Parts: sequence; C-alpha cells; structure tokens
Amino acid sequence: MTLSIENLTERDIAKTIDHSLLRPELDDDFVADGCRLAATYDVASVCVRPADVRRARAILAGTDVAVGTTIGFPHGNHATEIKVHEAERALADGATELDMVIPIGALKSGRDADVEADIRAIVDVAHQAGAIVKVIFENAYLTDDEKVRACHLSVAAGADFVKTSTGFAPSGATHDDLRLMRANTPPHIGVKAAGGVRTLDALLDVMELGVTRIGATATESIILDFRARKAGLAGAAEPAAAAGEGSGY
Repeated sequence: MTLSIENLTERDIAKTIDHSLLRPELDDDFVADGCRLAATYDVASVCVRPADVRRARAILAGTDVAVGTTIGFPHGNHATEIKVHEAERALADGATELDMVIPIGALKSGRDADVEADIRAIVDVAHQAGAIVKVIFENAYLTDDEKVRACHLSVAAGADFVKTSTGFAPSGATHDDLRLMRANTPPHIGVKAAGGVRTLDALLDVMELGVTRIGATATESIILDFRARKAGLAGAAEPAAAAGEGSGY
C-alpha cells in the first residue's frame, strides 16, 4: 500500500532527495541551474560530478542543501589509493557527502576483505572531515548473496548509507533489492534508491520500504505534484470543516 501524503510535509519529501547532476554531457549552465533548483526546493543534497563540486558549493553557500559527489564512479574499479585521493580532493572542494562505488569485481571474486578495506578507506577520510559515505553496490551486476554481503561489508566498514546503483547500469532500484538491503542493514544505516524513482508515487512506494534517500532528476515534478495533492486535500477538507461549524460539535 502506498504511503499516504496526509501526514507528510513538503520537507519530509524534499529531504529524501539527492538531486542528481551526473550525466557526462551536462554543461556548466545546466549544473548551475540544477543547484539553484535544489536550493529552491530545499532538497537534501545535490550530487554533482567531482569537477563541479567547488562551483556547486559556491552556489549553495548559505542554504541547507548539502553538496555530494561520486568516488570511483561509475564502475568502482579505481585503486583504493586513487579513491582516497579523489575523496580528499572532493572534501577539500566542499563536498560533505560521498557516493562511492564498491570494487564490483572484487566482491564477485569473493575478496570480501578487499571490499571492506576499500569502503573503510573512504569512510575514514570522510568521517574525519565530518562527511558521510553512501556505498553504491550496482545491483544490476550482483546476485542476492552478493548484495547481502555488500550490506554486511558496508556496515562493518562504518558506512552511513547503502545505495542500489549508479543510474548508469542496465537497471536501477527495484523493490526486491530495497527490501533485501533494508533487511540486511541496521536501522541507523540509510538506504538510498537510485535509478527509476521519477514520480511522487514511486518515491512514496520506496519510502514505504524504508528508503531514506533517493537519487532523482525529476525533483521539481515530484515536489510540485506533492504540493498539488496537499492543496487538493486541504480544499477537500474545507467544506467538511464549514459544515461542522454549524453542527454544534
């Protein structure tokens, strides 16, 4: 059953959204406009390409919108030392949220200790700077057993979120994957759905499954839909309230 909007505020919706600005062809004006849109709707964060972090931070200064970026994106196969350097540069440029991709091949090869060490290296750098880490699994390439192991390794390494996908693989977030990830992480670990959450109804559906963040490009349409529905609820309530005023109750 879809989560009802009656007891949700616009902030509840907006603060689940990481506004995604990651496509390779986006020009400077598109990224800047995207950051301003994120500020207008007071979303949780923007997720920009590493080269855009400094400009995004300048545009969003004084707002409640965090600047996030990607590490080892989109395939996760950078050497850990390179990921660490990338993280350090992103943090220096003003990022406070890092979405890192695990070494997918290492996980599939059963090298769990290497995967945990890779995650932990980024977590240590980020947490020292007061930033958070979301660990991207890229579930399109994983079995359920590998997804469960990735959850456990992310938790052991101290990550703040587990995340389904980059948005660049053959498929993104599925409800089955989100249930699996929520079931295999403790409550203090967030779950982020990325890839395919493009409407308010889709957002409400994944929130019902325990998702606390989504990656979205359809931010404006989601929030405007929420406003319209809330206005409709308020409009429907007004005649009932007026009728009740004369009822003596």
